Amino acid sequence: MLAAIGSAIGLGNVWRFPYICVNYGGGAFLIPYLVALFTAGIPLMILEMGLGHKMEASAPVAFRGTGKGREWVGWMAVGVGFMIICYYAVIMGWCANFFRYSFNLAWGSNTEDFFYNQFLNRSANFKDVFSISGPILAALLISWVLIILCIWKGARSVGKVVYLTVPLPWICLVLFVIKGLSLPGAEQGIAYYLTPNFAALRDSSVWLAAYGQIFFSLSIAFGVMIAYASFLPKRSDIVNNAFIVSLANCGTSFLGGFAVFATLGHYAHNLGLDMEGLLALHPDKAKGFGLVFLTYPTIISQLGRAASFFGAVFFLMLMTLAIDSAFSLVEAAAAAFMDKYNAVRLKANFGVAFVAIVIGLVFTTRAGYYWLDVIDYFMNSFGIVAVALLECLVIGYFYGTRNIREYVNSKSEFSIGKWWDVMIMFVTPVILAISIALEIKARILGAYGDIPRWVEFAGGWSVVIALPLISILLMRSRTRRPA
Repeated sequence: MLAAIGSAIGLGNVWRFPYICVNYGGGAFLIPYLVALFTAGIPLMILEMGLGHKMEASAPVAFRGTGKGREWVGWMAVGVGFMIICYYAVIMGWCANFFRYSFNLAWGSNTEDFFYNQFLNRSANFKDVFSISGPILAALLISWVLIILCIWKGARSVGKVVYLTVPLPWICLVLFVIKGLSLPGAEQGIAYYLTPNFAALRDSSVWLAAYGQIFFSLSIAFGVMIAYASFLPKRSDIVNNAFIVSLANCGTSFLGGFAVFATLGHYAHNLGLDMEGLLALHPDKAKGFGLVFLTYPTIISQLGRAASFFGAVFFLMLMTLAIDSAFSLVEAAAAAFMDKYNAVRLKANFGVAFVAIVIGLVFTTRAGYYWLDVIDYFMNSFGIVAVALLECLVIGYFYGTRNIREYVNSKSEFSIGKWWDVMIMFVTPVILAISIALEIKARILGAYGDIPRWVEFAGGWSVVIALPLISILLMRSRTRRPA
């Protein structure tokens, strides 16, 4: 269960949730966020954990157990997770490099120039995919060594690792919250973070953003929770565990917002700006990679004698947040090949790692940043959402929600009612279908980030289209063990 919590809590809790919260109503965003959690996040968590525990198998074999011809849905979930780990391990490598840089504050005063030009050596176009960066490649290989060591013996080794990697980032995060709140100007950042704009709740995009963040952050639709639940003892409380994992993840996101906006408030204070002025002047520094690799190093450098300490703590926190999510994605893929083909764990782990490293090489090049951004967008906007929609349709209209509901109730201290059936059969799939439709419409009207259309197709649409096709081929391939 610690591994499941660690998988759900990742880098997105620190650099994605706070910005989305402020961008969509501040404190008022917590209302649609909690609605999304209880109407979609937790119901899907119960679905995946209940299915994995009942079938005692990884995602493909678990979906095969729901009926003939449905195994490919599980393979598609594993495929989405696999594509994400291909670049997620590279981001882990970035964090590892910055952990090293933190000891002498190597990023200097111009963190933007350091990150984009000196560290990434980013090219001006998408075609420079053959000039590999040595430090980034080395960090990528080290990341994969750590990932493989964590899952060397499957659930047994993972169970030992997470006793360190799950509590440690929480401890680091609390340290950063305490330090952030003590900085001059922190109060204006916290006020900006929590001040509600209830008028924003009338905008449908706010509600879609809340559901999108829930799907993004809970590690559902990757096959991870299905695989982890298959390892749980027979008497495990499925409903209780699903609530614990979901609430732990969302609580961490909320806490992370205090660390982020306290330090942004301090940054604005140092520049003599208010929060609106800071975000208008430096919009990229308050979200995503900009927040982590541009803004935080800038703020850390201003902490005097404690700068190196807090720099090391911050990037150590990111590394431990990332590694739990990373090895859970690999474990889901390795478990699928072990179940389907009776593969030896060591071969499955190394096979997944080798292919992921080969694909990940493109992200270590001068153009790697651009390709990473494109694939990340398509996997999160289309891949995850499509898998979650398929899961709802398979369980809701073919296998039967009653089968899962009665099973998890037989294992749990408190029971879920027919409200869960309504969420899986109607509410969640409608929200997911609307989300996909709106994203497709947006891409018809214009390419993502104004990138060339050929890049959008090569790095996005081609991958999205290939995933279900490859999944069907894997389903039809010969199995070496009975269903």
